Amino acid sequence: MNVIFDMDGLMFDTERVFIEAWDYAGEKIGIGKAGYMVYKTLGMNITESMKIWREEFGDRCNQEELRKYTKEFLNHFYEVNNVPVKPGLYQLLEYLKKINSKMAVASSSPRWEVESHLKDAGIREYFSGIVCGDMIEKSKPAPDIYLRACELLKAEPGECYALEDSKSGLLSAYRAGCKPIMVPDLWQPDEEILKIIVGKYDDLEQVKVAFEGGNHILIM
Repeated sequence: MNVIFDMDGLMFDTERVFIEAWDYAGEKIGIGKAGYMVYKTLGMNITESMKIWREEFGDRCNQEELRKYTKEFLNHFYEVNNVPVKPGLYQLLEYLKKINSKMAVASSSPRWEVESHLKDAGIREYFSGIVCGDMIEKSKPAPDIYLRACELLKAEPGECYALEDSKSGLLSAYRAGCKPIMVPDLWQPDEEILKIIVGKYDDLEQVKVAFEGGNHILIM
């Protein structure tokens, strides 16, 4: 079995940390709490996210200052907290390792952040390939990141399950030809997404149970 994992909102509860970080940064740069921008940029890399920020705030948002204060908040947060792991992650990884699955990460976050979180959670060794937002030209929902992950796994897209929580990520996986499975975090699927996913589960423990039973069907 080949399984490709998104990171933020799927393996780690980091989207909620970013809400706090952007609330903090927004107030620092004078645009007010901006944590809601997480919902508008789910699954996107930094470049695409900043386009949305420009549309929302125009010249009122100094992007260098935004990045500065966001990083300031995150650095402080992770000095005193481990990366928040989603329920069922360790159990799913152990099961997939036990059955000799090949696993990769396809995250829109920059590589330094992905590597840091995987190391912090003690799970880097499970993944034979990592593709990050700063390693590809086109961000999710373009298929590029999943096509590259499949290449690293030496597998055809149709042979790969893609675990995602965001619309951009699920569209990216589907357009690459992978089999998208949704584990919702901050966003619930709309009709477009319900038509393309092969499964929807409450958490990664449910995904493990489904894989164990060969029952990769939609659970509403």
